[in-house]
Amino acid sequence: MAADAGTYLYAVARDAGTTLPADLTGMAGSAVRAITGSGLAAYVSTVPLDEFGEEPLRRSMEDLDWLDRTARAHHHVVEAVARLAPTVPVRLVTVYSGDDQVRALLDERHDDFEQALARVAGRREWGVKVYAGAGEGSSGDGPDEGARAASPGTAYLKRRQASLRSREEALRRAGARAEHVHDVLRSIAAASRRHRAQDPQLSGRAEGMVLNGAYLVDDDRGEEFARALEELRAQGGEIELTGPWAPYSFAVLDDPAGDVRGDGGAA
Repeated sequence: MAADAGTYLYAVARDAGTTLPADLTGMAGSAVRAITGSGLAAYVSTVPLDEFGEEPLRRSMEDLDWLDRTARAHHHVVEAVARLAPTVPVRLVTVYSGDDQVRALLDERHDDFEQALARVAGRREWGVKVYAGAGEGSSGDGPDEGARAASPGTAYLKRRQASLRSREEALRRAGARAEHVHDVLRSIAAASRRHRAQDPQLSGRAEGMVLNGAYLVDDDRGEEFARALEELRAQGGEIELTGPWAPYSFAVLDDPAGDVRGDGGAA
């Protein structure tokens, strides 16, 4: 490998001689290939260090457009692999100095990868987001007679207090609904995780997010999961379903280091 290139790691699966689509490309249009060792296969591509080296990455990680393009390319490869075999996705922008370092990773972390693969085999991840419904958290009805009859300053304070009470009650109802949704869905899933609620700037919605859940669901229970979610929707509230995806939220490795991160030493 050229000195000005690194090895970008997308995902790890068992080495079962899986053949990827010939036209599968990843970062910067690079071909995706497999590095095998210790009974595992790491799916990688060669990337230029003038874009994926340590210093360029530090700058690029602050560029939202670059991050969006990179995340899409990464996800495209992971999903292609996951359609063929149980897969442990690796974190975005995990770059190593060369193929040998990836082989060493497969050897050193073999047992961790095997445990993660056993956990996700025959399962896919579904994402569920619950939002506060239209009007929840709003100021509610207009001022009451007492507020209208009071002085302007007193009327303002009463309206403010009523607005806060209305918002708190609405958020309480939305939170209770989110707990109910989570309880129903996790009873079907093999595992579940609650992520931090997204800021409206990221979610693209004005309503507040009250649940950002991930659910690891057996393949043969996917339809049951989707039906349960439709029944929950019928009870009211804004619920968004995404997936099924490769199990990003559940493929962390079982050791204190967590999942493989983007610090493989490319620079």
